[in-house]
Amino acid sequence: SRNYCVTTQISFQENEIKLLSAEIERLKNFGCLGVSPSLEGLRDENAKLKYRLNFLKKSLQEERSKSTKSMININSCLQEIFGAAIQAAYPDLENPPLVVTPSQQPKFGDYQCNSAMGISQILLKTREQKVSPREIAEKIVKNIPANECIDKVEIAGPGFINVHLRKDFVSKQLSSLLINGVQPPAIGKRKKVVVDFSSPNIAKEMHVGHLRSTIIGESMCRLFEFVGYDVLRLNHLGDWGTQFGMLIAHLQDKFPDYLSVSPPIGDLQAFYKESKQRFDTEEEFKKRAYQCVVLLQSKNPDFIKAWNLICDVSRREFQKIYNCLDITIIERGESFYHDMMKDIVKEFEDKGFVQVDDGRKVVFVPGFSVPLTIMKSDGGYTYDTSDLAALKHRLCEEKGDILIYVVDSGQSVHLQTVFAAGQMIGWYDPKVTRVAHAAFGVVLGEDKKKFKTRSGDTVRLIDLLEEGLKRAMDKLKDKERDKVLTPEELKAAQTSVAFGCIKYADLSHNRLNDYVFSFDKMLDDRGNTAAYLLYAFTRIRAIARLANIDEQMLRKAAREEVLVLDHEKEWKLGKCILRFPEILQKILEDLLLHTLCDYLYELATTFTEFYDSCYCVEKDRQTGQIVKVNMWRLLLCEATATVMAKGFDILGIKPVQRM
Repeated sequence: SRNYCVTTQISFQENEIKLLSAEIERLKNFGCLGVSPSLEGLRDENAKLKYRLNFLKKSLQEERSKSTKSMININSCLQEIFGAAIQAAYPDLENPPLVVTPSQQPKFGDYQCNSAMGISQILLKTREQKVSPREIAEKIVKNIPANECIDKVEIAGPGFINVHLRKDFVSKQLSSLLINGVQPPAIGKRKKVVVDFSSPNIAKEMHVGHLRSTIIGESMCRLFEFVGYDVLRLNHLGDWGTQFGMLIAHLQDKFPDYLSVSPPIGDLQAFYKESKQRFDTEEEFKKRAYQCVVLLQSKNPDFIKAWNLICDVSRREFQKIYNCLDITIIERGESFYHDMMKDIVKEFEDKGFVQVDDGRKVVFVPGFSVPLTIMKSDGGYTYDTSDLAALKHRLCEEKGDILIYVVDSGQSVHLQTVFAAGQMIGWYDPKVTRVAHAAFGVVLGEDKKKFKTRSGDTVRLIDLLEEGLKRAMDKLKDKERDKVLTPEELKAAQTSVAFGCIKYADLSHNRLNDYVFSFDKMLDDRGNTAAYLLYAFTRIRAIARLANIDEQMLRKAAREEVLVLDHEKEWKLGKCILRFPEILQKILEDLLLHTLCDYLYELATTFTEFYDSCYCVEKDRQTGQIVKVNMWRLLLCEATATVMAKGFDILGIKPVQRM
C-alpha cells in the first residue's frame, strides 16, 4: 500500500525523474523519426537531461534519507489521507475544504476530520444538491486509502469523522524520535530567510522597548534554522541621518576630545538630548548641524572618525545585552544602504512613480493615503528611502525567499506601504516571495501603562536584566537551593531562571497584544511560566539518573524496547509528544510563538498526569531499594525531555541539569 505520509517534495522529484527518463528515451529514438536535428545539439540536450536526472536521483536519495529521520507531522499525514479520500469520493469538486484537527476529548478519538459539513454546503450552493453531511462522511470513509497510521474511524453526530490512531504507529514514531533525536519535519525546498530584528539606535541605550523585537526575532531565527532554512539575522541599526550632525556639532562645543575618544553611552545619550533641544531652539546651531550632516555624508575623514567612535561605544553596550540574552545578529544599519539611495530615487523616477510636492519627491502607493517621501526638499534622504533600499537589497542581492520584519505595531502602516511600493515597482511577487511584518504590542507596567521607572523615564534594558538576576537568586535562596547546589550550579540556575523567565514571559503572550511585565508572575514556579517548565524539565531528567540508568542504557533500550502505550496516560503523553512537528508548522505559517509556549506547558502538565499514574521506577516500601525499572516508561520520560529541550532551544532558554 502507498504510504501517504511521504513528503510532497519526494513525489514531485519522482514525477520529474519519470518525465526526464521518458524524454531521454525519446531522444535516443529521435533519428528514426525522419527528423535530422544537429547531432551536437541533440547530444547537448541529452547530456543536460542526463545530468539533471542524476542530480534529481541523488537529491531524491537525500530527501528519502532525511524523511526517514524527520518527525512525521501526523496532522499533515492525515490531511493527505483525507484529501485523497475526498478526491476519490468527489473527483469533480474543486478545492474542497480539508479540516483535520486534534480531538479535544478522548471519546472523540485522537483526531477529527470535519470536512463533510463544508462539502455539503458547497454541493448545495454550486449544484443545488441537498446531501446530508453524514452521507458525505460515509462516502469519504469508504474511499480512505490504505495507510499505516489509522486504526479505525467512526462517524459521529451530523458528520464528524473521528480518527483513532494505530498504537504501533505512534510507538514506532516515538522510537524513531528516541533513536534519531528531535529532527525537523520535512517541509520541502530549502529557503533563504532574512529576519530584521532588535534595531536599536546608535548613541542611545537599549531600553525595555527593544526587548520584544530582540527576543521574538531571535526565537524566529532559531525556528527557521531548525527546519533547515538559510537564515540571515539583520540588525537594522539607526546609525545615520540628521541626528548625527546634531550630535557631532554639540560635541564640538561640549566635548573637545570627540575626535580621539567618545563619551560613555550614558553621557552620549544626555548629549544627544541636549543637541536635539539646541537644534529645535537655536537657529545658528541648526545651520551648523546641517553642515555637519553634509560633511558626514560626503565622508569627511574627521567626521567619519567621530561617527565611528560613537558607533563603537554603542556597539559595545549593545553586545553586553546580546551576550546576556544569547542573541546572534549581524549589524547592517541604515548607513549600509546610503550609497544605494540615489539609485532608488532614480528607479522610481524612471518608472514614472515620482511626484513633486512642495519640493519633496514623493511616491503614492495604491491603497495607502500617505505617500512615501523618498527625497526631502533639501535633497536629503529619509527613512522611507533607506527602508526601500533595504527591501530591494534583501530581495535582489540577498535573494531572500522570506523576509520577516520584527518591528512594533506602530510601524505597521509605514512597512505595509514600503512593501506595497516594492511590489508595485516589480521587485517581488507576493505569490512567490513572502514579505511579512511580525508586529508586536508594547510592554506595560503593572499599572497597565507603558513600562517606566518611578521617575517616569524609560527603563534601561541592562537594569532590567540585572534586576532579573537579583530576583532569580533571591528566589533560589528562598527555596534553599544554595544549600544543595554547588556555587557553579547555583550561578547556572540563576542565569537560566532570570533570562529564561524574561524571555518566556514575552514569548508566551500573543505578540500582537500588549503584555504586563511582572517579575513576581514570571518567577512563580506554578502555572505557565519558565520557572515551572525549567523545574519540570530538571525533574524529568533526574528520573533516569536516580534509577542509575545512564544515556548509553537509554539509547540501547530505545533500539530494543517496544514502547507500550496501554495505559491511557501513556497513550495521551505519547500523542502529545508527537504533536511537536505540527506545532512548529503552524508557527512557520503565522509566526505566533506563544503556540510553542502553550504546547510546552501542555506537554509538562500531561507528563505530570502520566508520572502520577504510571510507576517508572518501583521501589520496596520498607527499604526504598529499586525492585523494578519500567524501561518503556523511562523512554517516555526521555522523549518528553528531548522535545522540551528542543522547544527551549527554539525559545532561546537554557535549561540546567540541577536546579
